[in-house]
Amino acid sequence: MRVQVRNILLLPIFFVLAIAQEKELDWWETTIFYQIYPRSFKDSNGDGIGDLNGITENLQYLKDLGIGATWLSPIFKSPMYDFGYDIADFYAIQEEYGTMEDFDRLIAKANELDIKIVLDFVPNHTSNESVWFEEALKGHEKYYDYFIWEDGVVDENGNMHPPNNWVSVFRKSAWEYREEVGKYYLHQFVIGQPDLNFRNQDVVEEMKNIVRFWLDKGVAGFRVDAIAHLFEVDKELYGGRFPDEPLAGNGDDDPENYGYLDHIYTKDQDETFDMVYQWREVFDEYKGKDGLTRVMMTEAYSSPQLTMRYFGEGDREGAQMPFNFVLISDVDGSSTAAEIKYALDKFLTFKPIDKLSNWVAGNHDNNRVASRFSPEMVDGINMIVLLMPGIAVTYMGEEIGMVDGYVSWEDTVDPSGCNTDDPINYWTASRDPERTPFQWNAEQNAGFSTGAATWLPVAEGYETLNVEVQSVTERSNLNVYKKLAQLRTEPAFRHGRYESVAFNNDVFAFKRWRNGEIYVVVVNFRGDSYTIDLSYFENVTGQLETIVSGIQSPKNAGETFEASRVEILGSESVVFKVL
Repeated sequence: MRVQVRNILLLPIFFVLAIAQEKELDWWETTIFYQIYPRSFKDSNGDGIGDLNGITENLQYLKDLGIGATWLSPIFKSPMYDFGYDIADFYAIQEEYGTMEDFDRLIAKANELDIKIVLDFVPNHTSNESVWFEEALKGHEKYYDYFIWEDGVVDENGNMHPPNNWVSVFRKSAWEYREEVGKYYLHQFVIGQPDLNFRNQDVVEEMKNIVRFWLDKGVAGFRVDAIAHLFEVDKELYGGRFPDEPLAGNGDDDPENYGYLDHIYTKDQDETFDMVYQWREVFDEYKGKDGLTRVMMTEAYSSPQLTMRYFGEGDREGAQMPFNFVLISDVDGSSTAAEIKYALDKFLTFKPIDKLSNWVAGNHDNNRVASRFSPEMVDGINMIVLLMPGIAVTYMGEEIGMVDGYVSWEDTVDPSGCNTDDPINYWTASRDPERTPFQWNAEQNAGFSTGAATWLPVAEGYETLNVEVQSVTERSNLNVYKKLAQLRTEPAFRHGRYESVAFNNDVFAFKRWRNGEIYVVVVNFRGDSYTIDLSYFENVTGQLETIVSGIQSPKNAGETFEASRVEILGSESVVFKVL
């Protein structure tokens, strides 16, 4: 064991966050948002696919977990090329998931339990099987203008080529030719997802009407998908044709890869932010009627400077929660404590002083925490997500430390993986592993479904890694999570200040305090043990009481330790309180 007392290898730059001390916080400012991928949460009818009734039947599980709101990935009518992100009818429920009556029952049950329902909103594109697109192909002028069309380029041999070099997020050309109209349409994602034309006011109003429809149904807000792609550059500024995008110059030499280009004309356009502010006005219309805040989350993997613009500008309000992806995009299991600190402090540094941060470590598009970091770090990451200042977001399964499932090339269904056309390396692009069915118990299909087969195979090891086992195991990821969810309701975590330090390459710690009540959270990201002087933090002296400890820790609640010399074992995560 290496001993380290007051020997700070990486000098910290303290960041102290002041949150309004006396402000009464709104529901969304204190809750935990729990993301459900409906297809994989719970199958109620044995067809191997999760559904709305499966969610309704298990809302009590969320309540017991300490969850106050759940965000559902798309449940709208869709041909399912991209599993619901290709929406054919924004006003209808996909049959596999249930009916509108099932949705109404879900809302009613959620209201009984005081759980808010937030839906995915996918405004960038629709499905090529939508009525809008079908009418466009028939020459219906209104719906033709719902989409983005461009003439192809004919070479010297008379061969037709796409209008320019734009590439889809899922590889290959972002343009698809349709003989019916003699033009190419733009799709920034899969071919079956034609981009909508937000320079058309009819599209703008259509999307606002969709928002109003679901707000009228009782939803408490939306997570806005792929918002950074909403607008393309105005081609009239370039002689009436969309220009080529420049090369990224990042070493990617495959012109079919999204990373090959610098997407200056198809991403992060100024008009995108104005549209977010317009949607917020619709949200606030409803708050004006009944006093309930409708929350907007925006998904954009952008720079901090751009991300902050989603909050609003001037006197215009935007999203309450521009997603903070630093725990996904900036760090992983190889990161040092200093890199963790730097990533966490970044959002706090850039955000407006009157806005809240948010923390998310996993979702349906990225590897699970246990796989991206390690199973031993699940509790430590959950401590960061739940106890840092601001709003917590948990992807289903992170509370029990689910790992990515193995999905063979033959079983792969995610277009991001399938479009690689590579049966060897497909897994590097596929999002199927983090979407495998939720693990309820040790029964067939992990209790997810009574069917003979499930839409994706259940991850190995579910017999011991599941909700039922962890519920009756005193020290489990699930029970640690529940304790953390309860602890975050304390004033020091709801209203308190924040300070962090990397004690060395492995040990990260942060302090939360308010009105003399002080907590210190310590996370060791590696297997080595250290003796740490936590009195490095101001006013952290004398005895520390263990409040919550992760499953890798031998410390028990109520045990006390001297602040100036606390032994932190490998992969240990602990929450202390100053006595």
